[in-house]
Amino acid sequence: MVLLQGVQLTLKSDAGEINILRGIDLSIRRGESIGVVGPSGSGKTSMIMVIAGLERISSGRISVGSREISALDEDALAVFRRDAIGVVFQSFHLIPTMTALENVAVPMELAYRRDAFERAEQALNDVDLGHRTKHYPGQLSGGEQQRVALARAFAVEPDLLLADEPTGNLDGETGGHIVEMLFELAERAGTTLMLITHDNAIAERCDRIVRMVDGRLA
Repeated sequence: MVLLQGVQLTLKSDAGEINILRGIDLSIRRGESIGVVGPSGSGKTSMIMVIAGLERISSGRISVGSREISALDEDALAVFRRDAIGVVFQSFHLIPTMTALENVAVPMELAYRRDAFERAEQALNDVDLGHRTKHYPGQLSGGEQQRVALARAFAVEPDLLLADEPTGNLDGETGGHIVEMLFELAERAGTTLMLITHDNAIAERCDRIVRMVDGRLA
């Protein structure tokens, strides 16, 4: 499902070039769940960003499914993300002026799906928020906002879901509920899951764990 070959990411700064990713080779099977662990600054989030096409690699090759995304232009990358990728961040990234239903429907509206709101309502039901469809993010708790973010990510039925510390802003009990939903939704949909976490107990629920240190897979 995902193939990284010799992936390097080098960014320029006032102090000179910074090597973020230093030759990443990684293969992930379709339907597999991968836990990504490692110290802060080791390149975990950057690896997620380049797989999602949100950051351009300096060299190497990335393929997701049958598409070599490292060769796509910006317009093609946007379509690829819309159709094939779900992303859940530590911060919820909901649009504050839109209801929960509208937030979930947005990606599908951009894809011109006629069933956008019907599918969004079902996705909110899947995360036990069918009673909150008309509420705005500011009227929801942190856990509820992250469940809306989960619903938005899974509503488009992505081939690959990338989750970057999805429980980082939540208390332990609420985070536990989010993790349960995340794995349940991924298993139900057969979605390939790549999960960044500092929690070893969460990582151990994945099929495989990869550890990053200083921009390399250890």
